[in-house]
Amino acid sequence: MPFLYKMIESFDIAKGPEDVPFYAGLLLMSYSLCQAVPTMYWGVLSDRIGRRPVLLIGLTGDLVTFVLFGLSKSFTWALVTRSLNGIFAGNSAVVKSVVVEVADDTNRPRMVALLPLMWNVGVIAGSAVGGLLADPVTQYPSIFGSWEIFREYPYLLPCLAGSLTTALGLVVGLFKLKETLVVGPAASAQDEAATEATPLVATPIADRAQSRSMLSLLTPTCRRVLALNVLMCLAISMYYHIYSMFTASPSRDGGLGLSERSIGISLAISSVVVLYMQLVAYSKLTLKYGALKCCQIGLQIMIPVFFAIPWLTMLASHIEQSMSGFGDRQPDPWPRQATLEYCVLWALLLLLLAVRMVGDILAFTSINLIVSNIAPSAASLGAMNGMQQFTGTCTRVVGPVVSGALWGWSVKHEHIYPFNSHLVWVLCGLLIAASWQLSLRLPSSVNVFASGQGQQ
Repeated sequence: MPFLYKMIESFDIAKGPEDVPFYAGLLLMSYSLCQAVPTMYWGVLSDRIGRRPVLLIGLTGDLVTFVLFGLSKSFTWALVTRSLNGIFAGNSAVVKSVVVEVADDTNRPRMVALLPLMWNVGVIAGSAVGGLLADPVTQYPSIFGSWEIFREYPYLLPCLAGSLTTALGLVVGLFKLKETLVVGPAASAQDEAATEATPLVATPIADRAQSRSMLSLLTPTCRRVLALNVLMCLAISMYYHIYSMFTASPSRDGGLGLSERSIGISLAISSVVVLYMQLVAYSKLTLKYGALKCCQIGLQIMIPVFFAIPWLTMLASHIEQSMSGFGDRQPDPWPRQATLEYCVLWALLLLLLAVRMVGDILAFTSINLIVSNIAPSAASLGAMNGMQQFTGTCTRVVGPVVSGALWGWSVKHEHIYPFNSHLVWVLCGLLIAASWQLSLRLPSSVNVFASGQGQQ
């Protein structure tokens, strides 16, 4: 959320700019914590009552709580509503089970690749919308100057805009989504007569007998995959939190001094690579090299990016000295003050963001595919995806708090590299490097969809 920095400032809870990342971290941690706790239970519940009702419950709750978050006037209200939002977002692992169930060996990589595509498009588009629509009375006085509701609740509009997609998903789910998991011994009757109401995939009774406890699913391979997922998610959760702090903070505090609008634009422009990678490149790469190799390549790509990004502060600091208003984050400085140095800063920032996005897509799309591949049976897909979602979400509890605290500490104290404002970025790079090392220990068997077969 590009407006998170300004939102926290408006609550008058932070004593100074250096304390804003800490409270922002608490807000993000509450969401992730409440998302993590019920995640595995959503997955297990979907194995029992079906995927469709669990998804519809989550969409309804997400819609209501996100609008309530936009009505925040205090940190307490924001904390409570964001926490409730996290509870209903915990069932996203169920979507992975649905996709795997409707796919087959010929199209599974391409189908699984659509999940991070939707995620990345949502994150990028949501960030852009959040930056462009935050505080509309100030940004667009000629249009929203007379709208008292947006003057009273400056961050309601972006939340309403984001909720439109949730509302659309809820409508589609209610009228178009069919159950992909058969609950109860009804498979034989469906074999006799298939209609439009017949589930897309009927889980055989034999598969249901193979449903295993979560502890029995934790084979050595599964434990390594989950550990890899934890390291990757921890690094990326720290990155997503610190990026908004880094770009919004003035250069004297180790940032770039960009406005909310500029932050949203930077994310939107860099997202162009998402469409190509997800729709065209990834399925070809994974068919040629396998999911494991693609994951390793993605991790290797991201390592130098994290070490390079904070060095942009040096250029931003030089620009601040020569361009009045840049360090104060004017509403939209770049169209009016697009000097050569400023254009170079933007070019380097967009290049690094694009390269990171390529690595992100390769790594996280592959880990999603690997988790589905190592599930021993179709009846265990919900539990497996729930465990992956749970471990990843737990890192999003820790990541924002750790990165926010380290960022605040590093800008308050003048230390030598890497304990200066580069500290969080260096830590992200080291976590990705450790992830890459761990991925080298995974067997090539994770490239094969092993439903119904045990993992060694």
